[in-house]
Amino acid sequence: TGSELAPVLPLTAEAVAEGALSVEHVAAVAAVMKTVPAEHEATVVGYARTFEPRTVRTLGGKLAYSLYQDDPEPREPDPTPPPANEHSLQWKNGRLEIRAKLDKVTGAKYEALLDPLAKPRPDTGEGPDPRTRSQREGDALAELIDLMLRADQLPEHGGEPVTMTVTMRYEDLVKQVGEAMLDTGEHLPADQLRRVACDAGIIPAVLGGEGQPLDIGRKTRTFPARIRRALVLRDRGCAFPGCDRPPRHCDGHHVRHWADGGDTSVDNAVLLCRSHHTLIHQSKWEVKMTNGIPTFYPPAWLDPQRRPRRNLINTA
Repeated sequence: TGSELAPVLPLTAEAVAEGALSVEHVAAVAAVMKTVPAEHEATVVGYARTFEPRTVRTLGGKLAYSLYQDDPEPREPDPTPPPANEHSLQWKNGRLEIRAKLDKVTGAKYEALLDPLAKPRPDTGEGPDPRTRSQREGDALAELIDLMLRADQLPEHGGEPVTMTVTMRYEDLVKQVGEAMLDTGEHLPADQLRRVACDAGIIPAVLGGEGQPLDIGRKTRTFPARIRRALVLRDRGCAFPGCDRPPRHCDGHHVRHWADGGDTSVDNAVLLCRSHHTLIHQSKWEVKMTNGIPTFYPPAWLDPQRRPRRNLINTA
């Protein structure tokens, strides 16, 4: 408890009293503080406020090393080269299973990328984040993939930048029924495709009634750079009420979907993080533009009066 920690780790006790640290975080801080002088407690508590417990331990190890790196080495470094990195993919029942073994340096980099994205979502009115740790890390990996796709610096495949082609009937797309086929051969429900279609790097192949191609679009950004820059200036990050995700973690979303005749413009677009982008497409939440500002309307079960809400964090 906070009172038990106070004599030894006063800053940790204060953070516990605030409700900022879990039991696992406290254990990680205590373990690190056994290896570093007491004056570094503020740094270690700062790690715990920001990262998951295992990353606190990793950063604490680096801190300890930096403090004692001038001490003599206990033995000569192991001349054995590190094992090669390994990675395998396998599709099972419509899901891609991924297995990887990474060396220490690459593994540490991977943890550092994944950990901040895997933190529980802030409560935006629907209660605490219900996802398990493995689900949060899975969503974090998906977000890393989206970040890479927005980087425009990926290697080419077959002479063209990496893209994804989706094929389905136009009538099904409009009515949100049926399935689309990805270029991997896997199928995707129409409602999920409408969210994917907001992203960059998609080539739509729309079929007519007889299965004949009506249109095979060229690969363009659904939201060109000039529009995205305007959205970043206006929304400053995810526009969903209470969300603090920065712009680099956000997709452009058509307020009125392009399949329903919506145009690609600042007045018909909003920045949403991956989680809230999915929520808008798969729930009764609605977003509308009011005087050029994204305004959100919760489902009736959450607020029977469906009172409008805005994100005051990014606009403050």
